[in-house]
Amino acid sequence: MATITAPTPAPTPVEQDLKRPARSLWGDAWRRLLSSVTGRIGLGLSLFLILLALLIPYLLPYTPGTDNNPADRLRAPSAQHWFGTDEQGRDVFTRVLHGSRLSITVGIFSAGLAVIVGSVLGLVAGFLGGWFDVIATWIFDIMLAFPSLLLAIAIVAILGPSLINTMMAVAIVEIPVFGRIARSAVLSTRNYEYVTAATATGVTRSRTLFRHILPNSLSPMMVQATLSIATSITSAAALGFLGLGAPPPAPEWGKMLAVARDQVILGKWWVSFFPGMGIMLMVLGFNLLGDGLRDALDPRLKK
Repeated sequence: MATITAPTPAPTPVEQDLKRPARSLWGDAWRRLLSSVTGRIGLGLSLFLILLALLIPYLLPYTPGTDNNPADRLRAPSAQHWFGTDEQGRDVFTRVLHGSRLSITVGIFSAGLAVIVGSVLGLVAGFLGGWFDVIATWIFDIMLAFPSLLLAIAIVAILGPSLINTMMAVAIVEIPVFGRIARSAVLSTRNYEYVTAATATGVTRSRTLFRHILPNSLSPMMVQATLSIATSITSAAALGFLGLGAPPPAPEWGKMLAVARDQVILGKWWVSFFPGMGIMLMVLGFNLLGDGLRDALDPRLKK
């Protein structure tokens, strides 16, 4: 006699969630970043520009100041010179590509230094409180009260025009931004139960700060760091335009725009158009990546 087997009931949504392999916070954030159109475009454009800046010295070697050719000055874009030539007969295509190295270097160095210094100051100020917190907050507020570009100009004017001083000036301007973010993260988490429990079990202050509190401030600082790279690139270009950046003949985009501004009136549009497009694409890439990271790291958007 045949045995009738009852059909197996379909698993409930709760059982499906229990069987699904657990994903980490960063794994979920990476998945949401890649599922976002803005995140994918920003990530792809930023990685492409960084890779281009790393490989361009090997793909297209170039020594600034050695390619002056007065016979080819101000030639329009052609098969020989894709982006045309400037007022000294230099190939704009080569200079724009090598200028990406300077912009990427300034952006990453300045943002990285600002993250390290600003986050440490903000974390310590928020955790310790007292007079140190008051002084640090006053310094942050005073620096944020100045227009960022004006403050950077003042710092470079004091230190002297150079690429290193430009990076230092842009980094100093960005420090209070990260200091305020880190301090806010500490103030919102230092009274949580896990922090109190760590303190009650005898964990040192430094370990509590950097092991239990710092991870909770990483998400906003990562987003701000990405956006600060774009801001640093723009500030460095502005300083270069004013003659306070990398000295000639370095292919710095802001300096290229400053030299080419007189040529625009004469119809030589390519001399300024392509360096401007380089700045726009690089800033756009990091801004889109920052927007994508902000959405990916926001726990309220987790599905």
